[in-house]
Amino acid sequence: MHEEAMEHLARRDRVMARLIRQAGPCSLRPEPRRTPYQSLVRAVAHQQLNGTAAATILRRFQALFPGRRFPRPQDVAAAADEALRSAGLSGSKVAAIRDITARVLSGEIPGSRAMRGMSDEDVVERLTAARGVGRWTVEMLLMFQLGRPDVLPADDYGVRTGFRIAYGGEDLPRPRELQAFGERWRPHRTVASWYLWRAVDLARKDASARKRASSRP
Repeated sequence: MHEEAMEHLARRDRVMARLIRQAGPCSLRPEPRRTPYQSLVRAVAHQQLNGTAAATILRRFQALFPGRRFPRPQDVAAAADEALRSAGLSGSKVAAIRDITARVLSGEIPGSRAMRGMSDEDVVERLTAARGVGRWTVEMLLMFQLGRPDVLPADDYGVRTGFRIAYGGEDLPRPRELQAFGERWRPHRTVASWYLWRAVDLARKDASARKRASSRP
């Protein structure tokens, strides 16, 4: 699925070529069945929480609307704040979800089909107008839901850490520096980002292996 991107990156960048050999083929697979509305509500629920806590809150939130796998925007709009808060959502998250819901119902936040005709930056501009939705959230949606091939989330801590590990250096690159360097990866920066995340995974596995080896008698 990503052969062309892998060939391009390996040809343009020796470090990427090494990462591709070490990590193997890119296994990134978008999840198109989830709507942008669902992705944004889930993202808000996850903000500033670990995965387990966020999953618990999402289950309680969905349980408020029996009979549906995920509540429709009109269902959420009709729910009382107290009900939403009872799921564990903070006041600011309730306000953010209400704003997202209102923008979906008004058409300001389009569905997946309409987004296919929009550029990445148009999607970012439209969605970040919603309360509680930042650029990083939209970039994750572009990569993992819409399957856009040329997204580089330069503010992402994991991507920046992976770059530092793979390319050397004591400090994390600044987002602007990473964006400039990443021009060589166009038009396959999504796959390049995936490999930078894998650089972090590989470093952790290597450190764990060294620790086990040093503990042997």
